[in-house]
Amino acid sequence: MDFRVLGLSPEPFLPLYGLSEAALAERGVIRRRANDPTSYPDRIEMRHARPGESVLLLNHVSQPAASPYRASHAIYVREGASDTYDRVNAVPEVMRPRLLSVRAFDADGMIVDADVVEGADLEGLIARLLASPAAAYLHVHNAKRGCYAGRVERA
Repeated sequence: MDFRVLGLSPEPFLPLYGLSEAALAERGVIRRRANDPTSYPDRIEMRHARPGESVLLLNHVSQPAASPYRASHAIYVREGASDTYDRVNAVPEVMRPRLLSVRAFDADGMIVDADVVEGADLEGLIARLLASPAAAYLHVHNAKRGCYAGRVERA
């Protein structure tokens, strides 16, 4: 089964780019400088921030459904990211080195299945979860820190 992986739209984050530290703090956002090539996964372009690049650490509502599974958590957004990751049958490299939690949701935002997988083996779990007619979409989270990593849909 073909699948589509989606990063976040940059639109909600554009007003944050370039703000002062004080203005970011008023919004509960922290600016960091990437110092490691694999520690700051951008949720828009679905790539690791390169050392020296600026990232914003902020709370993001990853599951806005009006259900008991409504959820938010911290994510990184690379300051200046503008191109939403949107690929068919391609897992972004930012997911590969991590232990992932994958949650299948129905159209009402209720979990219908979930599992954990090493990022290197993600395609198999995507296929299994999307094979269920009850699954409308999947959310991928970094299992260790809980951060939202991306959305998967049928292509």
